[in-house]
Amino acid sequence: MKLENMKVKEIKDWLQSMDIEESTEHLCDLKSDKRESIKKLADQIEKKYKGYLCEKERVKNLWKYEKRIIEAGFQLIAGIDEAGRGPLAGPVVAAAVILPHNIFIEGVNDSKKISSKKRDELFDIITEKAVAIGVGIVDHEMIDEINILNATKLAMSRAVENLSDMPEYLLIDALRLADIDIKQVAIVQGDAKSISIAAASIIAKVTRDRIMDKYDLEYPQYGFLKHKGYGTKLHYENVDKHGLSQIHRKSFFKKYNR
Repeated sequence: MKLENMKVKEIKDWLQSMDIEESTEHLCDLKSDKRESIKKLADQIEKKYKGYLCEKERVKNLWKYEKRIIEAGFQLIAGIDEAGRGPLAGPVVAAAVILPHNIFIEGVNDSKKISSKKRDELFDIITEKAVAIGVGIVDHEMIDEINILNATKLAMSRAVENLSDMPEYLLIDALRLADIDIKQVAIVQGDAKSISIAAASIIAKVTRDRIMDKYDLEYPQYGFLKHKGYGTKLHYENVDKHGLSQIHRKSFFKKYNR
């Protein structure tokens, strides 16, 4: 395709139809074009491609735990993480995710480091690409009954049980599951170190946020849509004003217990 016969907008649209790796194949032609606007497009592509390569390297490094386990002969590795240990209301949600080996998912990271919009995008990608996903949910009543740590472990165990494929190895963010007879390792801050745990953190976070969004329709006076049940100033003010709702964790509010 001869660029000199194309208008600037046509070239932009043509380049946007490609992925970043494909667009770099045309850098020489773009740079040799006499139009300054086309040369700037080439500079933009080069800058974007450098960022892309850095991202590929970052994600590659997230495979280090999984790679060691694969080299030891294990195939199905599940990353496990939770969302909702800290909130004052709603459930704790855990996810278990088994990914295809060495898959590149651009942007995957600890869910706390990603915007809500990006988490939603990654949720869809992970759901589409994963070998298997399991979700475990433990509600506020069970949290009050067995405490949040045990409720978190229960949610994680349920997530593993809900996988369509039984994993051979578990990578878990910070915890161990004594009730599951599967080889496992606990990784402190695992959602920033393991791609499988990072993927699980995104699935758990988005799932829980969507649950809390639905609760906001039922209990609009508490502002769950904004804070998802976490202990913000607004949340405490609304509890002072309206008392505890049916989905609040009573054990987190000793002074409100009656």
